[in-house]
Amino acid sequence: MPLSDRHPGLWKMLMVAMCVALAGCLQAQELHGHVSIVLLGATGDLAKKYLWQGLFQLYLDEEGKGHTFSFHGAALTAPRQGQELMAKALESLSCPEDTAPSHCAALKDQFLRLSQYRQLKTAEDYQTLSKDIEAQVAREGLREAGRIFYFSVPPFAYADIARNINASCRPGPGAWLRVVLEKPFGHDHLSAQQLATELGSFFQEEEMYRVDHYLGKQAVAQILPFRDQNRKALDGLWNRHHVERVEIIMKETVDAEGRTSFYEEYGVIRDILQNHLTEILTLVAMELPHNVSSSAAVLQHKLQAFRALRGLHKGSAVVGQYQAYSAQVRGELQKPESFHSLTPTFAGVLVHVDNLRWEGVPFLLMSGKALDERVGYVRVLFKNKAFCVHREGHWAPEQSQCLPRQIIFHIGHGELGHPAILVSRNLFRPTLPAQGWTEVQERPGLRVFGRPLSDFYAYSPVREREAYSILLSHIFHCRKESFITTENLLASWVFWTPLLDSLAHEAPRLYPGGAETGHLLDLEFNGGHLSFSQQQPEQLVPGPGLTMKPSDFQVLGTRYRESPLISAWPEELISKLASDIEATAVQAVRRFGKFHLALSGGSSPIALFQQLATGHYGFPWAHTHLWLVDERCVPLSDPDSNFQGLQAHLLQHIRVPYYNIHPMPVHLRQRLCAEEDQGAQTYAGEIMALVANSSFDLVLLGMGTDGHTASLFPQSPTGLDGEQLVVLTQSPLRPYQRMSLSLPLINRAKKVAVLVMGRTKREITMLVSRVGHEPKKWPISGVLPSSGQLVWYMDYEAFLG
Repeated sequence: MPLSDRHPGLWKMLMVAMCVALAGCLQAQELHGHVSIVLLGATGDLAKKYLWQGLFQLYLDEEGKGHTFSFHGAALTAPRQGQELMAKALESLSCPEDTAPSHCAALKDQFLRLSQYRQLKTAEDYQTLSKDIEAQVAREGLREAGRIFYFSVPPFAYADIARNINASCRPGPGAWLRVVLEKPFGHDHLSAQQLATELGSFFQEEEMYRVDHYLGKQAVAQILPFRDQNRKALDGLWNRHHVERVEIIMKETVDAEGRTSFYEEYGVIRDILQNHLTEILTLVAMELPHNVSSSAAVLQHKLQAFRALRGLHKGSAVVGQYQAYSAQVRGELQKPESFHSLTPTFAGVLVHVDNLRWEGVPFLLMSGKALDERVGYVRVLFKNKAFCVHREGHWAPEQSQCLPRQIIFHIGHGELGHPAILVSRNLFRPTLPAQGWTEVQERPGLRVFGRPLSDFYAYSPVREREAYSILLSHIFHCRKESFITTENLLASWVFWTPLLDSLAHEAPRLYPGGAETGHLLDLEFNGGHLSFSQQQPEQLVPGPGLTMKPSDFQVLGTRYRESPLISAWPEELISKLASDIEATAVQAVRRFGKFHLALSGGSSPIALFQQLATGHYGFPWAHTHLWLVDERCVPLSDPDSNFQGLQAHLLQHIRVPYYNIHPMPVHLRQRLCAEEDQGAQTYAGEIMALVANSSFDLVLLGMGTDGHTASLFPQSPTGLDGEQLVVLTQSPLRPYQRMSLSLPLINRAKKVAVLVMGRTKREITMLVSRVGHEPKKWPISGVLPSSGQLVWYMDYEAFLG
């Protein structure tokens, strides 16, 4: 039965939405429409360097095709001074090289006549602007096609401007509105969410165009078309079986001088990696839609790529800072002489994509200031399993499989000096748009990643275009695939925020800058861990202010509640716990042939799961049975499910036989934890059948701020004593129904590890250290294996505050 018959209401809504979106885009193509473009921040640096030139190029491209234009430069500056500043910015406009000087002068004169400055400061100013546009349209007998507002202003000004546009500057019925927003789009996930919510109260999603100017750079903009036009050749190559690694790099020679106030707030990861390099990563990693011209399909596939990114941890990244940075901050921001910044100006991050196409392929993202060269590129390096008997002098680039095989999207600068796409001749001859790209002539002596240019099929744009002119054209033509949707923006921040939080107090490696840095920032990666190749020098410059790192402190061993306590900073604590679990597993498998491990859910063990998944290749997973300590009464596919957390952070990365995985049966007969379905009894029977004496080799527990452990709560005494091995309990928080191992079953274990992390646990840690055996008040106090060992693992914040 077709969708239209099954859900007529839904079908009608979908058709209306599609028609509205299509109509909005088609209006840009209708003849005799007038388009008003308002550049807010018209006298700022971005406008002077790029935006006015981009608008002029848009005018040159579209003039004479049926649209009329007016350009409004706007700022807070008073009219006379603003007009002078804007006139100065417009002096530098230039035409394409093949334009005759006289014709160029005429075009510039036309553009200047269509451009005017106006002060936009009050609600009345916006009302006046709207009335002036309407009057012009009426006076010249035109139909208004739409309005573009370009926000070249700091994000703190967005809300007031958005409110005024929404209140009094929207065009009339039948005309479209497009608002263009510049980064930064937030500082972390929470601030990005708040900004998105605020903007969403004034504008619809299809009206907003968030600019990442890297998506307008010609080599970047060509990634998807290149993949599409070369599908036949790439279908068998673009995957984990053939790709060794992907490098996405942006190096700068300039430092942050003059911009330290911005850099102190954002740093290199927020400035470059979270947006530019991540966007490029999705273009390389995403599944290719059937129709790459469909904005909706491209954006949806990019979102799926975001969702496939493996979570980052502190070991995924290294950070550095050029030596002069702190002194620059002290000078520009009037900081005391003792001040030393922890802001990174260099970062390398190792990213993995958890899907069948890219499993195990490292994506290296790297950017930094004050480096030895200015260059940007994406390099897809393919595996090479060939061996050639003849020496290299006899290797022919088109035929020899021993030469490196790579595809390079050269974004700009560097040795090449211009955008380019290069494909190793021993891969395939690529197809590129005949009108837009041309083969690069051989340049003797030029080498690209150690190989002569003659080793590549190399192409460059026939005509170089600035990124902003390309993006302004896409905005005008309603092409949204080159912009950041709210959903994709928040997905990116979900991915990056945990890493940023974990690095917030990490002292970056100091480097001299430029060529003097040498090999100090060279990187190497092993599994999911990225590190500097060279050991940290003792100190690059003498002086105060070096910050102690967590790794400067040793793991502390002592006792807590008369049992062994291991305490350390979080990273070292998780590493120690993972190593201890592996040692226990190896010993159990050696003695009994199998290892039974029961794991708690929640947020604390996530870092442990990730450590076990990416750093313990000797773990005997094939002989390990995994059990759940407790489970929420939700479907196992629900994000709240403990099993879903285990699946996302551990199971999908390791090789455990599926029959060795034992989720709790909380969802039976399409019901959740119904007593008559006897899920608890079923799980208990499975334990008795498979686990000798129902004694787990190791049980991992946590401790709640109320003293609960597993899903055994003070308010719900079920499971604290008695014969039942598995029980249904009641949580004070949603979801209320839980299933849990009972305290008597937990205490049968050969070893119990309790993981306690975070400052919020300090109070309960102090309290529990003083109480006796009172499980009805504090269930955790009842944990004491009858013939096994209890070990507490606490980070310093939980133990010392």
